Amino acid sequence: MSTPSRTSIRFTSRSLADGREIIYVDEPGTPERTAEDPRPVEPRVQSGELRHDALVDDWVAVAAHRQHRTFMPPKDECPLCPAGHGSVPSEIPESDYQVVVFENRFPSYAVTSVGADVPDPTGIFGTRPAIGRCEVVCFTSDHESSFKDLPVERVRTVIDTWAQRTEALGAIPGVEHVFAFENRGKEIGVTLPHPHGQIYAYPYVPDRTKALLEAARRHHERTGRLLGADILAAERADGSRVVVSGTHWTAYVPFAARWPVEVHLAPHRDVPDLVALDDDERDELAVIYRDLLGRLDRYHVAEDGSPVRLPYIAAWQQAPARVGRDVSRLHLQLMSVLRGPGRLKFLAGSESGVGGWVNDVAPEKAAARLREVAP
Repeated sequence: MSTPSRTSIRFTSRSLADGREIIYVDEPGTPERTAEDPRPVEPRVQSGELRHDALVDDWVAVAAHRQHRTFMPPKDECPLCPAGHGSVPSEIPESDYQVVVFENRFPSYAVTSVGADVPDPTGIFGTRPAIGRCEVVCFTSDHESSFKDLPVERVRTVIDTWAQRTEALGAIPGVEHVFAFENRGKEIGVTLPHPHGQIYAYPYVPDRTKALLEAARRHHERTGRLLGADILAAERADGSRVVVSGTHWTAYVPFAARWPVEVHLAPHRDVPDLVALDDDERDELAVIYRDLLGRLDRYHVAEDGSPVRLPYIAAWQQAPARVGRDVSRLHLQLMSVLRGPGRLKFLAGSESGVGGWVNDVAPEKAAARLREVAP
């Protein structure tokens, strides 16, 4: 497996008309970024509030302003294409870009919030400002592309971007967890088809991350070992669900996969987050991750024999910013709701009502299919 050579990349921070930050991530030889946002100066949108869900002791962000966010515009109105490529002003003032990050115009969490910090003595109706940050990560200026179509060198640039933003956002006072993810496909709920992902910086540890942390802590207290490392070792030893394995990473379908198509990608070395990956690990990750995404788009085949473009969620499960880092272990969770061409996995009564998951696809069968569609 070949890996790309790597030199330093450049991060350039500038401001949009409403004061939001935009960061250009450029490979060597790219001209300086100097374009100004031509849109009129206007107040930036503030986030809403967090409401305490006393039933499960969790928090819910109420962000009513997001009802009015841009929804599936035509290509010539895409706000993620470079400036000058469409009929409406772009979020990105430059006429071209490689990778770009900017604060979401319609944030669930932001640096300013209309929410109030009102604890409830009864423990029922407490609220907090939804302080944090939501960023959009555009992987390419090419509207028609997809993550799997990026050159390996560009995938490596995105990985470095995720790591840099994880470190920067995790250092913000009050941020408890940083989550990098990509939603792809209208079946997932994507509102902009341009290739992009997001990064959320939460002011609390979200429920699933909290559950992962608690399980990891219990395992460590019982065995003295990291749960993520023991799972990876067991899957590699069993082998029936391993999809691809390299020097630094292994991808496998988990033994108790919940989704019709689900793959976990884990480093062989114990690291808490993307920041901790070294250059060799990032190089191989760029190759294997791109390989996996290509397999997903060959997993299902239509009646005419053509491959089916798979909707998916790619979720980086990292250690929280301030707690549990000694027992947490990085892994990527790739999952799809498409259980067959034209057939979706709905989170209906059992899953949505009580969290009782049912998977119609045997994990071993899914892994075998993913091995079969290797490039």
